[in-house]
Amino acid sequence: MTTRLDITVRAATGVGRTKLAAYDHALLNAGVGNFNLIKLSSVIPPHSTVRVLEGGAREVLAGGHGDKLYCVESAVFAEHSGETVWAGLGWTTDATTGGLFVEHHGGSEESLMEQITLSLHDMDTNRGGGYGPIQAATASAHCTDRPVCALVVAAYAVEDWSPKETRG
Repeated sequence: MTTRLDITVRAATGVGRTKLAAYDHALLNAGVGNFNLIKLSSVIPPHSTVRVLEGGAREVLAGGHGDKLYCVESAVFAEHSGETVWAGLGWTTDATTGGLFVEHHGGSEESLMEQITLSLHDMDTNRGGGYGPIQAATASAHCTDRPVCALVVAAYAVEDWSPKETRG
């Protein structure tokens, strides 16, 4: 039996008196603030679905305080008044082999999308082609007087800290 992985992509921003506080606020706004993040590289397993959570509906990911969250993340910070930053994840999938994520950030949406597109085109080509169209989710944050964070996170799976049974 094939297990289907539901990967949720969440975009959010945060503000705080420090960059770390702004990051924490963005994580909370994305619904993943109470997990220990385990950052993955870029590969989407076969039979996965990638679902983007839209707008104001912040779906808190199920799990316990301090559980492990396997994820791909793009986070960027602005500390200077007037500065705007963009974070984004791009992905492409294939019905058989799974897919690929990339994470980038920049000072404009155009620059961000160019980096996402170039990376995924090269990664697809290096693997012999065949992945589908490029999709992306972005977040932007504008600094006025306190540090801000723009964040996009792809949440794969939550795991608690219970000991796993060994297979013999």
